[in-house]
Parts: sequence; C-alpha cells; structure tokens
Amino acid sequence: MSISTPDLAIVGAGAAGLYCAHYAARHTNEFEVLDEHARVGDSWRERYRSLRLFTPRPWVSLPGLRIDVGRFQYPTGVQLADYLERYAAAFDLPVRTATHVDRLALEPDGRFRLELSTGDDVVADRVIVSAGAHRVPVTPAVAGRLDGGIRQLHSLDYRGPEDLAPGPVLVVGAANSGTDIALEAAASGHDTVLAGRHPGQVPARIDTPIGNVMAGIFIRKLRTTTIDTERGRRVRDAARGHGVNLVRNHLADLDRAGVRRVGRVADEKDGRPVLEDGEVLDAATIVWCTGSRPQHDWIDIPEAFGADGFVQQQRGLVDAVPGLGFVGLPFQYSVASPTLMGMGRDAEYVVEHLFARHPAARVA
Repeated sequence: MSISTPDLAIVGAGAAGLYCAHYAARHTNEFEVLDEHARVGDSWRERYRSLRLFTPRPWVSLPGLRIDVGRFQYPTGVQLADYLERYAAAFDLPVRTATHVDRLALEPDGRFRLELSTGDDVVADRVIVSAGAHRVPVTPAVAGRLDGGIRQLHSLDYRGPEDLAPGPVLVVGAANSGTDIALEAAASGHDTVLAGRHPGQVPARIDTPIGNVMAGIFIRKLRTTTIDTERGRRVRDAARGHGVNLVRNHLADLDRAGVRRVGRVADEKDGRPVLEDGEVLDAATIVWCTGSRPQHDWIDIPEAFGADGFVQQQRGLVDAVPGLGFVGLPFQYSVASPTLMGMGRDAEYVVEHLFARHPAARVA
C-alpha cells in the first residue's frame, strides 16, 4: 500500500472535477483527481446513446479548450465524453482512473483520508467531492409490487431500444429523459405510453440559430436564479421533486410520434400499473425516468450531513468540516449548479475559498 499526501484530492473526473482541477492548478501542483471509470468521460458514455445535450457550445467548453462542434450544434453524450478526455490530456491533469474511493474520513489532525479500491490511501489537506448528481436511481414504491414478468429499468440503465422487450412500453416521468426515451421507443415500433405531469416546455426550437441564441438567454436567467435571492429560494423549493421544462422535445413531437400521454402512475392492480384515473395499463417494459440523487454513503463524516441526509453546505463549502467542498450538487448555488452551465462558476468559488483559508505553497 502506498500513501500520497496532496494539497487537494478531487473525487470525480467528470466536467465538475476537471473544472476543479483547472482552478486548483492556480494554487498548487500537488493535487490528484480520482475517478472510478476506466476512462475520463465514461459517465457520459454510459448514458443512453441517443442523448444529445441542450447546452450551447460556449457553455459546454471548459476554460482553454473549445469543444469541437459547430457554433449552433449541441454535442452528444459521447462527444462530450471524448472532449473531457481530450481536455484532461491537453492540460496533463493528474487523473487516476479505475480508482474508486471506498471511504472518506477525517484524520485526528483535520486532514482527510481517502481509502481507495486499489489498496492505496490518499491523505489530503482538502477534498472536493464532484462525483455527480445522478448516481442513485429513484423509483416509486409501486415498482416493487409489479408483475415480475414486466421488464423494468431506470433511465440511468437504459442504453437503447434493444433494452426494450417486445410489446408495449410505458415510460414513467415526462421530463427531458422521459420524452427522449418515449420518442425512441415509438420510433422503434413500440406502442408507447408516457405517464407523468407535463413540466412545461421551452417555446423556441433550440436546434435553430435563433433558438440557440434564445437558449443562451435562458441559461443566463438560470445562472442568476441563485439561493441568495428570495426568488431563487422559491424556485429551489418549487423545483424539488419535479422535472425541468422540456427543452428540445415538444408535446407536438410526442403527438406526432403516436406517444400517448397520460397522468401519473398511482398504484398497481394484479401486478399491472394503474393510473390516477383508474386506468390499468399493459406494458412489456417500464422505463422509470423518475429522478436520481447523488451517492454519498462512502463519506464517513457525519458532521457533513443534516438530519435529512443532505449535505449541509453553503455554496459548496461545508462549514462544519473545514477543507471539505462539493461541486455539482442540485441547486448548490443556482438552478444551473448541477449542469455544465453552472458548475464552472461553483468550482471556481469552492477552490478559491478552500485555498484562501489554507494557502498552499507548492506551485512551480
């Protein structure tokens, strides 16, 4: 077993982690980025193949290297994954892949010990957790009471139409992932039902130059909707448990594709899903697009969490645990915080404040 002692350990080498690494390099050469995947960007390669972002190019690119897509184009998940991998290589960022952090704990001297799947340990002065906001699937209790013959999967596990059993498909959750998957299921020949509350939709077609410009305006609005304003706090509270507005897909697209839209799944009867209006549905496959949450059970620092199990942080800094920060949490500072549109600003704030409190001196 080896032990390294960096100024900073960053957990996760997705976009949030690479943003943190970029800003950390201002302060020290002694930092490490730890990622469980075999390659940088693999968390995006594991998403469904048809995924296409709805973030314009200026908001996708990290500092110093522009993503290689057209001015009015939107990257796929795989294109973003390859870009993140190129970014880490271009700036020679110290990423250790295939390295899972099994446990994060505090040492008696206030430093942090990270126990790694490789058998090695890292003892760091500071730690930033940027391991992703969408790690643990959330499904309703009714899922466990349905007939075992129905194929069930979560949107986090869905890759493409080959995952769907022959026959009708029910997609539960009518936000962006749900509508993406419903449209794909219908296009591949399945009778498709989409269940859930309509979250509203962006009026413009973003895949046009005018729509692209309007998307940029909308993003600026999201970035200014922050928790240090009354309006931002209201939006945060109202958004909990609800999907965000449809951005690329419109109701007209669903209707044109033959996707039947219905209300919420409320219960089951004889192992089949039942809607809130009492309709019983037949489905060979159910895809649950019902949300996800971060995974923090490997963080053995009780002081970092409240009674509700959520991280107790202010703009990503955990006041009860000096030296510990988070980037990419839902509504960490703004509506845009868990997205490419907002995590860069959050990463800079967290890194700068961590080093301002405990300056490092190991910069070449």
